[in-house]
Amino acid sequence: MRLVYSKRALADLDQIATYYTAHASPTIAEAIGRQLRVVIERIARHPEAAPQVTQRSQVRVATVVRYPFRIFYRVNDGTIDILHIRHTSRRPSEM
Repeated sequence: MRLVYSKRALADLDQIATYYTAHASPTIAEAIGRQLRVVIERIARHPEAAPQVTQRSQVRVATVVRYPFRIFYRVNDGTIDILHIRHTSRRPSEM
């Protein structure tokens, strides 16, 4: 399946990289980026495996192991739309 990133998801990735590079280290930012890619590759292989979001039945959420992020996405005909990448400490209304 083809992956399509929303503008918001691309901005999320940029903000995550910028924040962790500035407040932790470039090494940590790279490690988080690698783990996000691992989870997104898993989503591409098994898009129906992650649970659906209760309030939005067409949206699924995959948890990133080791780092406090969740990846929200939707499966469409032949594509997977990566909608948003959110830190788990943020409130759901901030999605």
